[in-house]
This record gives sequence, structure tokens and C-alpha cells, in this order.
Amino acid sequence: MPATDALSRALESPGEPPVRSLPPAVSALLRALAAPPRLAAHLRLVHDVAHDLADWLAGHCPALEFDREAVLFGAATHDIGKAVHTAELTGPGSAHEPAGRELLLAHGFPEHLARFAVTHATWHGSAVSIEELLVSTADKVWKGKRVQDLEDLLVGRLATATGAERWAAYLELDGVLGRIAEAADGRLGFQAAFPVHP
Repeated sequence: MPATDALSRALESPGEPPVRSLPPAVSALLRALAAPPRLAAHLRLVHDVAHDLADWLAGHCPALEFDREAVLFGAATHDIGKAVHTAELTGPGSAHEPAGRELLLAHGFPEHLARFAVTHATWHGSAVSIEELLVSTADKVWKGKRVQDLEDLLVGRLATATGAERWAAYLELDGVLGRIAEAADGRLGFQAAFPVHP
């Protein structure tokens, strides 16, 4: 099924301020699925914020090793299951999470990347990786939402890696998330400009 004009615009519009493009493999998958244009716009926005977070983290905390490409892929595909469960684009639901993982696996993506479709909504537990925390954070702060328990987990990882006091790590993270959140209205407007249905 060919991509619609609205989907092409959602994938290619530069945005103001500019919004980074999705990885080519993700754009190709969204086109193949004839994904809802609003979903494509949302994935671009979260991916764009994940870029900013990854850039900040690499500069601020080089001792904290993380898989940058996994973070960017995870942000770019975290809600891919909403291409199947389209009602969850405008309403609550979590059916898109396992469906997204299965969809990515069915299209040949490895488990370590497909996992973000499920883990972006849950960040508790000792096995949660720094990559999963970053994707979850990007998925919240793109629209200006701040989630204290999620940010506390990230602060803990930053403090451990840098040797800084938790309060100092918090101030650093709070500063970058605050700057990202300031542009939330523009991001929300960009997403809303694209229809839910092709």
C-alpha cells in the first residue's frame, strides 16, 4: 500500500524549528505500513528529543556508556504498534506495546531494538537500562511532561557515573529537560497538524 501525501508530509516536513528525520529504515517501514500521519509526526518528535538528550548525555557524562543508536531507534519506533491499534492514537491503551514489538520482529529488527516498543511505558525494576530510561524520558518531555520517578532513576544513573551528589545531578538534568520542555507547544502544534487517519 503506497504512503499517503499526508504521511509523506509527516515524514518529510522540515518543521519550525526543524525536526530531524527518522532513520531511513523506520521511514520505509512507516510507508510500507501506510501508518497514520500523526503517528509518523509523533515518532519524529520523540526521536528528535532523544537526539538532544543523547547529545547532552554524551557531552555531560562521557563516563556513562550507552548505546546511542539503540536510543535513537527506540525513540523512533516506541509507538509503532499504534499503526495496528490506531484507536490508541487518540485514546488510552497499551495493546500497541506488545504489538509494536511483534511488528518490529516480524520486519527483521532484532530484539534488543524491538524491546523499546514495550519498555517505553515501564521504567521500574533493576533491569531497566539507561537506554530505556532515555527513550521513556524523551517520550514524556517532548510534550513538556515531567515524571518525577522516571527522572529520579535517571538522576541516580548520572550521579553514579559522574560521582556527583544526587542534587547536583538533578540540577543538571532538570536544566536540560526544562530547556526541551520549553519548546513543547511547537512540537504539539507540529503533531496536531497531521491527521490521525490517512
